[in-house]
Amino acid sequence: MVVRAGREFLAIPGPTTMPDEVLRAMHRAPLDIYSDAMVQLTHGLLRDLGTLFATKGKTYIYIANGHGTWEAALTNVLSRGDRILVLESGRFAVGWGSAARAMGIEVQSLKGSWDRAIRPAEVEAALRQDTGHTIKAVLAVQIDTASGVYNDIEAIGKAIKATGHPALFMVDAVASLGCMPFEMDAWGIDVAMSASQKGLMTPPGLGYVAASDRARAVHISAGLRTPYFDWTERDGNEHYQKHSGTAPVHLMFAQRQAIDMLFAEGLDSTFRRHRLLAEAVRRAVAVWAEGGALGFNIVAPQERGDTVTTVRMADPAPLLAYCRDNCGVILGVGIGDLHGKAFRIAHMGHVNAPMILGTLGVIEMGLQALGIPHGKGGVTAAVNYLGDSVKA
Repeated sequence: MVVRAGREFLAIPGPTTMPDEVLRAMHRAPLDIYSDAMVQLTHGLLRDLGTLFATKGKTYIYIANGHGTWEAALTNVLSRGDRILVLESGRFAVGWGSAARAMGIEVQSLKGSWDRAIRPAEVEAALRQDTGHTIKAVLAVQIDTASGVYNDIEAIGKAIKATGHPALFMVDAVASLGCMPFEMDAWGIDVAMSASQKGLMTPPGLGYVAASDRARAVHISAGLRTPYFDWTERDGNEHYQKHSGTAPVHLMFAQRQAIDMLFAEGLDSTFRRHRLLAEAVRRAVAVWAEGGALGFNIVAPQERGDTVTTVRMADPAPLLAYCRDNCGVILGVGIGDLHGKAFRIAHMGHVNAPMILGTLGVIEMGLQALGIPHGKGGVTAAVNYLGDSVKA
């Protein structure tokens, strides 16, 4: 017997569930790409992306996923043979560094592990050792969706500044923008990038970069600049240059609606919603972990991300299949070093209490049905936490 009739629910960390309002926003005729309405759509999104990144710097829109947007960030500030420092804490900063290496950039890694966050003191020590200032950029990820770690970008920025090192600070905010605080200017970030398909509640296909004045000064002499990604080209007077050709009109309709929804809720309220729902998930996992068959990937509670929780488990495949086939809930698989060793619960973007509690209920149901040892009452712990935290 299965109980999966109805709408399938994605609990994967991207692409995330999209609001019906966002889906409807795309279901319309395209704009005249030479019209004032198209110009206003572009400039409105660029302005509001600046608000999301919390920067007075320039913002750029690309038709690309996160991997393409990594490349957009790198090409605009680096030259072949430059050296960068990649701060490891999971899969995605490493992936960004691999993209750089393929482009002819020398990559130095600050080794980390998949169960802990970046240590700012180690960043500071690595930069102080670079007395010749050969490192041109430092790359980090705010939340790594493979490991589930949250890196304290503010503290890392302070550590970089304390050294007086001129390296640019570049941050991947794909799994955090629109879900938790991100303060580009205040935290000393020079280049930030994100994408549309996670907290920004829009289909995959739009990538975003924000650049500080310092980054734009470096950009002038960057040797990896290419026509499509080039900031200088996109800063041209003609509107089509903002998109290097035809604009991705329907994706922009969707993103406009999603950002309007975020602003209507209020960013502080959005961030609190994510914190509450993330903690509800963590309360449930902590109870289930008492059975000994599963547990948190990230050991320190303060280093667990508010957008995804990665749960270690010897063989998660039966649980993943049960939740999918019997209940219509799609959990994230383990990826990278955690392939076949973990599952992931996303709590980012268009999520609310019934979505999260329903997902947790299905997981607990699966644990029971499959006879997987687990502490009883994980869902109850989540409900109790939310009941105590969300007052009437």
